[in-house]
Amino acid sequence: MKLYGLRNCDSCKKALKEIKSAQKDIEFVDIRENSVPPDILQNWLDQHGDAVLLNRNSTTWRNLDDVDRQTPVPILLQTHPTLIKRPVIVIGIDSYVGWNAVVKSALGINKSAI
Repeated sequence: MKLYGLRNCDSCKKALKEIKSAQKDIEFVDIRENSVPPDILQNWLDQHGDAVLLNRNSTTWRNLDDVDRQTPVPILLQTHPTLIKRPVIVIGIDSYVGWNAVVKSALGINKSAI
């Protein structure tokens, strides 16, 4: 299991803590320090679409000009990895975006394990 996110992201920190508390092995990948390979990024887009993966509520998005906002999403996410909604958790070929009850359930994490 891998968690792609940012070291200073509260959602990523919470997810890591809860996953580890549930006795599950997880590898953390900082997307700012280690760019996400294009094929992996495309896989996430294929699974979730840009409506889920691209964080249009972020400060980074608000600071982009109109020209940058028209950039194809895969290129935009490679150029500005902080636009990726976090965390992205990958198990094999499956990936999950965000940290909510649906993701926790899919990972087999419940409140009693936390």
